[in-house]
Parts: sequence; C-alpha cells; structure tokens
Amino acid sequence: MLRYVVQTGDPVLRKKCEQVTAFNKELGTLLDDMKETVRAENGAGLAAPQIGISKRVVVIDVAEGFFELVNPVIVSTKGEQTGAEGCLSVKGKQGTVTRPNKVKAEYRDRNGKKHKLTAEGFFARAVCHELDHLDGILYTDKADEIYDLPPEEE
Repeated sequence: MLRYVVQTGDPVLRKKCEQVTAFNKELGTLLDDMKETVRAENGAGLAAPQIGISKRVVVIDVAEGFFELVNPVIVSTKGEQTGAEGCLSVKGKQGTVTRPNKVKAEYRDRNGKKHKLTAEGFFARAVCHELDHLDGILYTDKADEIYDLPPEEE
C-alpha cells in the first residue's frame, strides 16, 4: 500500500525514533509498504518517520540492490564525498552535503536476523541520509547550500 510521505515541518521528522522490538507481520507490512512507496516516488531511500512512523526502519533502493534495515547502526566510516542530495520529505529542493565515502553498518532484517553491510559512494550517501532521519536529522541541517529545483515539466 502506498503511504503518504510527510513534509518538512511535520514534528515526526524531528523525533529520535524508537528501536523495533517486535519482528512480526506488522513490521513486514510496513517494510512492504515502504518499498512500494519509495519506488512510486522514485526515491533512493525512505525512513519510517517519513511516513509518520517513529521506528528505526529504513529501506534503500540503489544500484547495489534493495535493502531493508531495521535498527541500523553505522559502526565505521572512511573518506569523504561532497554531492547533491534531495529528500522525499523536502520537495522541490536540493542541497550540497558532505558525507563519508564508505560506511559499515549493522542491522537486522524483517525477521530479526543480524546482518552487516559495507556501502561506498552513492550507496554510502543513501545509508547516511536515511539513518539521519532516524535521529530527527534532515539533510538540510548538514547542507553547505540549499537551492530550489526547477519545476518539473509536465
């Protein structure tokens, strides 16, 4: 089911999210809905607070594949990259943000099983961006500059 993506100004985007403790059908439905929503919005990722749910859950859809991260934690970072970022919750804007070039993270899957991942380049940027959402941080808080995108051509 497609979910409504909340926009800047909604207080849920500024809350520190709660750990997931129940790995059940409800979590599976949430992850399925997030996957459908991020693809419908043509996004690279979506965090649960962006659909109004204050839980530590993100989905990432990049060239490396589709990832479901529950209770994710970045355990190490390396290098630096600076580039453009946008956000499904900050429509019509983009910013220049510096992020690590490589990250290692630990997370659980929808069944509660522990996993590790190593992400580089754009994938690392997406991981950092989505995990920031879980702590109430938006890319606009870290951007060197923010600019308006041109209106989409119909």
